Amino acid sequence: MLSVVKSIALQGLNGIIVNIEVDISSGLPVWEIIGLPDISVKESKERVRTALKNCGIDLLSRKYVINLSPANIRKTGSVFDLAIAIGILRSIGILKSTIDFQKTLFIGELSLEGKVEAISGVLPMCVEALKAGIKQVIVPHKNIAEASCVAGLKIIGISSLLETIDYLNGKIHIETEKFCESDFLRNQTKYSIDFDEVKGQTAAKRALEIAVARKS
Repeated sequence: MLSVVKSIALQGLNGIIVNIEVDISSGLPVWEIIGLPDISVKESKERVRTALKNCGIDLLSRKYVINLSPANIRKTGSVFDLAIAIGILRSIGILKSTIDFQKTLFIGELSLEGKVEAISGVLPMCVEALKAGIKQVIVPHKNIAEASCVAGLKIIGISSLLETIDYLNGKIHIETEKFCESDFLRNQTKYSIDFDEVKGQTAAKRALEIAVARKS
């Protein structure tokens, strides 16, 4: 069965919605991740497979093909782990959720025991998700403060893969994180000069923007 789950890739401060397409078929047991993944993305198959096993979910020996679309954009990092796992669970029929997967974004790294770990760049990801028409973003619980700075999104913070499954299947209710700028935005240092006062130096300014985005 083919399933599609959405995640997002960052290129500097620009976000690109990535469709995680999972197809499971009979044949020699193999996992293939395609769509210009880097090493960290290719390694996600081991993190996802082990996390599923340690959550009590046994996968049959099948051919798993995971395509990260669009295929012409380089994919980096571990942000796609959670989306890949959800795509697999949809394909094997464990998820019976009625949520709109076309309007829901999944971001997060999986540990081998099935915990959902924090990632970098959640704030610009959520900003770009809102621009792309996404309504709900499921993020690591540790990233809630960043994600909730973006008004207009339904933010769900989760701590584990099993918690995500129970939430999507309607077994548990998780409160939506409310928009709040007090802790994350209002406590910023105020400077007497502004970035836009720097004339020229386009490449240097772009490099600084990318560095700040990755650090966040």
